[in-house]
Amino acid sequence: MSDILVCIRDDHDLRFVALAAAICWLSATTAVLFLRQASRNGARQRAGWTALGGVLSGIGIWATHFIAMLGYERGLIVGYRAGATAASLVLVAAMMAGAFVLVTRFRGRQGVVLGALLAGGGIAAMHYLGMTALEMPAMIAWRWPYVLLSLTLGLLPFYPALRLAIDHRGVGSALGAVLLMTGAIVGLHFSGMAAIHLVPSRFELQAATISPETITVAIATIAITLLALCLYGSVVSRRASAAAKISERQFSILAKGLSDSALYLLDGDGRVTNWNAGAQRLKGYHADEVVGSPLARFYTAEDQERDMPTRALAAAAQHGKFTGEGWRVRKDGTRFWAHVTIERIHDEAGRQLGFAKLTRDMTRLKEDQDRIATANRHLDAALEHMHQGLCLFDGTGHLVLRNRRFAELWQLSEADCLPGATFEQVARAAMESRSGTNIPPERIEVMRATLEQVLSVQNSPPVIREFGEDFAVSISSRRLPDGGWVTTFEDITERRRSEAQIAHMALHDGLTGLPNRTSFNRWLDLEIDNAVARERQVALVAIDLDRFKEINDTQGHAAGDEVLQKVAAALSGALREGEIAARLGGDEFAVARPLAQKRSAGESELAEFVARIDHCLTSLGSDDHAGDGADGSGGMVIGASLGIALSPDDAPDRETLLNNADLAMYRAKSSFSEHICYYEAGMDESARHRRQLANDLRQAIARDEFEVLYQPQRSLRTNEVSGYEALLRWHHPRLGTISPSEFIPIAEETGEIIRIGEWVLRAACAEVVTWPGKDKIAVNLSPVQLLQADLPEVVTAILHEVGMSPQRLELEITETAIIADKTRALHSLRRIKALGVSVAMDDFGTGYSSLDTLHSFPFDKIKIDKSFLLESRESDQARAIIRAVLALGHSLGIPVLAEGVETHEQLQLLLGEGCDEAQGYYFGRPGPPPPGVGRALAVNA
Repeated sequence: MSDILVCIRDDHDLRFVALAAAICWLSATTAVLFLRQASRNGARQRAGWTALGGVLSGIGIWATHFIAMLGYERGLIVGYRAGATAASLVLVAAMMAGAFVLVTRFRGRQGVVLGALLAGGGIAAMHYLGMTALEMPAMIAWRWPYVLLSLTLGLLPFYPALRLAIDHRGVGSALGAVLLMTGAIVGLHFSGMAAIHLVPSRFELQAATISPETITVAIATIAITLLALCLYGSVVSRRASAAAKISERQFSILAKGLSDSALYLLDGDGRVTNWNAGAQRLKGYHADEVVGSPLARFYTAEDQERDMPTRALAAAAQHGKFTGEGWRVRKDGTRFWAHVTIERIHDEAGRQLGFAKLTRDMTRLKEDQDRIATANRHLDAALEHMHQGLCLFDGTGHLVLRNRRFAELWQLSEADCLPGATFEQVARAAMESRSGTNIPPERIEVMRATLEQVLSVQNSPPVIREFGEDFAVSISSRRLPDGGWVTTFEDITERRRSEAQIAHMALHDGLTGLPNRTSFNRWLDLEIDNAVARERQVALVAIDLDRFKEINDTQGHAAGDEVLQKVAAALSGALREGEIAARLGGDEFAVARPLAQKRSAGESELAEFVARIDHCLTSLGSDDHAGDGADGSGGMVIGASLGIALSPDDAPDRETLLNNADLAMYRAKSSFSEHICYYEAGMDESARHRRQLANDLRQAIARDEFEVLYQPQRSLRTNEVSGYEALLRWHHPRLGTISPSEFIPIAEETGEIIRIGEWVLRAACAEVVTWPGKDKIAVNLSPVQLLQADLPEVVTAILHEVGMSPQRLELEITETAIIADKTRALHSLRRIKALGVSVAMDDFGTGYSSLDTLHSFPFDKIKIDKSFLLESRESDQARAIIRAVLALGHSLGIPVLAEGVETHEQLQLLLGEGCDEAQGYYFGRPGPPPPGVGRALAVNA
């Protein structure tokens, strides 16, 4: 069992294992659902459901196997033979369909046993036939105990699984069947994979071979699509049958929750099936007294004689809805005027299920209707349902009527605004109620004057009045033909809040609450214009956090967000009147302020301003460190690089000012001694120079400007050359030879390092295959290259292309390359090492987690950074580090190579400490291929 677990953990990509498990689970679920659905249908439909379910489940099981194979990392799978692959699919689909037919047709023990044998055997046959379809540079030797174990694990669980699948006792048995089937399929596959022992061999790629990329797309598309359709088809019938029950249950809950109306359900014959609390209150009957009673029980004798209940139900059945009014009888014999609505209830197929009846007591309204004219009745109903408050005044300025919404808006009682009150009385009552203070007479006069002005203008816009943050109202007034007017009031409080929030969001950063780039640009434009007009200056400080990416990469974006919030809070706390801080994006901030008119005073102001901003950021970093990561930064000190530019001295406009401040900030960021830098005119030229180099780099390969030099590496035990390191040089047609330390960072920033790195690797390998002997070549990998998803494939293709043995290639990577994305980097390195390529850790000891990195991956060599050897003569600490690294390498069984050997004294130190290999000017400078070997042909990118 441990071998199986080790096989899953070490030999498989767990992402593919997870995907295969999901597909396996979906396949098993499909099988169970189709088996159960088939048993609910007639004989003709049963055969179709059974066969289709078996075929589609077989497809899912086949997809499970090949998805898991895509994650198999022990060998380099080149492709899959088309014939065997297709045969394995047809085989498992046919045998699963046959197993389903046996189980559903012969539901006894014998049928289930035969079905289990056929299903398990089909899966096993598919697995081992599928293994024969693999195209890879190795032969499979089988460990037969695990083969027998895989057959056992695949066959035995299927009998109880199929028994539970055709059982209809509930979800538990279905889940058990799914778990058993999934376990059988997964157990058979991974125990079968544990039975594999790969023996390397030469192979030739056959013509009829399917690539892993093609089979990946095919498996993902076919399996997921078909299985999803199967799940949908199998559950659709259950949803249809359950829809009516769900609808009825939800309606029942709604009906029982209503307390102000009689809402109850009737069956197709008009008998009560449901009774809510509102019906009990309105009609006086308890549910136990009326359920099962006919609808006619609640009608008067006169209506029963006219057969009104039957006619109402017939109208609802025919037209879908019946609405009417009339007298109804309560349990105590009293009558009330009812407004009745009866609606027909039907299922999705249109079949009638019954009726829903809503009864409201309209007795008072009926009495009002008898006393008030029809027009007034309609007006009252409209007023009571208005969203706005409304007041109607006559030509003398007295209130004629108002609606309930008006009183609610202004928090007035019924006695505060009775008909007959004057406009002034109504206005005073409303405003004093909302403001809580006495309103002086002159303010009422202003309101009267405003009203007269509004009424004098046709289609005058609304007047907005705000009462603090809790109430804002839009008031519209219109003159009537008789001299009166109507005023409406709309509560726009939430709308105003939303508008204010939207306006704030448009100009502020959502995470930190600081002004965003748009808001900051507006402020800066205005202050620059003011500074020019007043002969003053505006100081801009561009801020970029140091090592912020490390927090995001190592601790997650939540920790990074917390750091950004703390930085924003620190900047806000350090600001004074007239200053602004903004987040421009990512970990970039900016702070600015106008300076005094006189230059001497301005310089003093600027120095104080920059020192204050720097202090708040430095203090924040110290607090974070002292708190051991209490703020989410994990105890990591967060520094900041500051670039300062002035307008108009350094830039006449905002865009130039921002650009110059950024140039100064990047200069500070690249400096090891200073983190604050002021803009200087030469920075533009430096930036232009870097841009020109970036443009020239794109053409360097095509123009044949690159050269690969080779520096020997010597074994200190045998005093013989053990290999060479390939070093790149750029011969610029105008600038001459440019150091790698200058152009490599530019190539990494622009992404051109991908093409350059591939060119170097191909050129070095093509050169080495022409050398006699078996000297190894070491090639450096950039961190950007290491994060390429297809890096192992690129290395493999180059080795095949030039015909070079993987054992002669050594790839050197630095610890910083791994730290950028440790999981992806180590995954690529493991795949590269599986090819037979050596992997060395370069510049060991210069990172902050070298031991952790060394523990995470079995490196073939450790290279001591040359800085330690250069300082070994004067520094006891450097010599101690060299001894510690050598002792670590010896204890781990990893060879150690020291870089930068330039003197005999340094060589003796390494010999005395038992160093394995060395490299440096003492043994030879980088140059053409070693004597006695020919140069390779030119390698084109």
